[in-house]
Amino acid sequence: MIERIEIITPEELKKKLEAGEKLEMVDVREDYEVAQGIIPGAKHIRMGDIPENLDYFDKEKEYIIICRAAHRSEIVCYYLQDQGFKVRNMVGGMIEWTGELEFK
Repeated sequence: MIERIEIITPEELKKKLEAGEKLEMVDVREDYEVAQGIIPGAKHIRMGDIPENLDYFDKEKEYIIICRAAHRSEIVCYYLQDQGFKVRNMVGGMIEWTGELEFK
């Protein structure tokens, strides 16, 4: 049986960040997409680079996984959940994000 992936909406995430919550966010988009803006505080690890970056993740923390439209992030969530990590998918992705952006 496949475990359901927990979700968070862009609006819920924005409210948590505005309230000063310390959140672990990972943006799995490609470099050219991130160049158009990333949520401040998010770590950028491309989807294809997740397997070799598992040492970045801590099983005690929960990670919010972000991509453009929430499809790639959902795939990453299933993968990380299978590895024993706590994850949440930001539904709607960056397409629906209305909060602040950081440009790197």
